[in-house]
Amino acid sequence: MAAAGRSEGKSANYFAALDASMEALQSRAQHLIDKINESRNQDQAMMKNFNDSLALKVTELSQRLEDRMYRHYDHQNTLLQDKLQELPEIIERIGQLQGELKQVCQTVVTVYKDLCVQPEI
Repeated sequence: MAAAGRSEGKSANYFAALDASMEALQSRAQHLIDKINESRNQDQAMMKNFNDSLALKVTELSQRLEDRMYRHYDHQNTLLQDKLQELPEIIERIGQLQGELKQVCQTVVTVYKDLCVQPEI
């Protein structure tokens, strides 16, 4: 029975070593899982920072574009105002030219009538 006692002692040592190896594997696996989760959290934080930074840049660019657009509108409005101020003068000048053209037409009609009238002899 001494051999059986030794055999049981060896198997107990074997199972104790096996249990220790299993605990070590579980510990290493948990450590790797923790590292993976930490890495994922860092990746998520990096993406959040990237998205926040990108959103800020897009907002700034959009604001600059809007500012340029309104400056362009202001410039165009100034040019349009200048042209609109000239419009009444131009319309008045057109009215004067129409009056002069009517007089010329009446003169041409009168001259034509005078030319077409044959003197009575």
